[in-house]
Amino acid sequence: MNDHTTTRVALVTGGSGGIGRAVAERLAGDGIAVAVHYAGNRARADETVTAVTSAGGRAIAVSGDVADEHAMSAAFEAVEREFGGIDVVVNTAGVMHLAPIATLDLDELDRMHRTNIRGTFVVSQQAARRVRAGGAIINFSTSVTRLSFPTYGAYAASKGAVEAMTLVLARELRGRDITVNAVAPGPTPTPLFLQGKDQATIDNLAKAAPLERLGAPQDIAEVVAFLAGPARWINGQVLYANGGLV
Repeated sequence: MNDHTTTRVALVTGGSGGIGRAVAERLAGDGIAVAVHYAGNRARADETVTAVTSAGGRAIAVSGDVADEHAMSAAFEAVEREFGGIDVVVNTAGVMHLAPIATLDLDELDRMHRTNIRGTFVVSQQAARRVRAGGAIINFSTSVTRLSFPTYGAYAASKGAVEAMTLVLARELRGRDITVNAVAPGPTPTPLFLQGKDQATIDNLAKAAPLERLGAPQDIAEVVAFLAGPARWINGQVLYANGGLV
């Protein structure tokens, strides 16, 4: 096992998903040991671990409901046991239900609140207690907090809460040499994004940005890698990664 003092360690929640997997692979490419967190899909998490290790990186899979503080405490402890500490926490785990505010099923509102708000809070709380000096905490918002697309009301509201707690945590960690930022992707073709959209909708979103394409998970992973490594003077910010859409 490598020297714990020289190897940076990252925990990526939702690491079996589209953006989460791209983030895990990108960070591993920078020499960071990666813990790939999953909630229910062990097979996809194992695929991400295999992709990292076959490319010469170090990775393990850890599981747990992000909204369950006991499960996440255990997940963080598992990472610390394996790799000796945690330097970077990237919280990509999230759920999205789209409907007009007038008709949204309130059970879906509660589900988004549990994963997107409580889950981000639980992960941020563990990160605030455990991340080592020189580290980074990176939460995930969405560009829809500015775009204000119809049917995104509840989802955008949950991500607005993520932005609020992210900016407060950056100030609460004064003196710890830990940056806290949020990444707000624009349209990115992941299963979460593609669900329920017809081709015309997808094409229109692709043309909306000046760069005239959708983002790729790797585009978002580049922003995370920047915040996780060299970007030590960016703190308490929301970075919009959307090709100029807003």
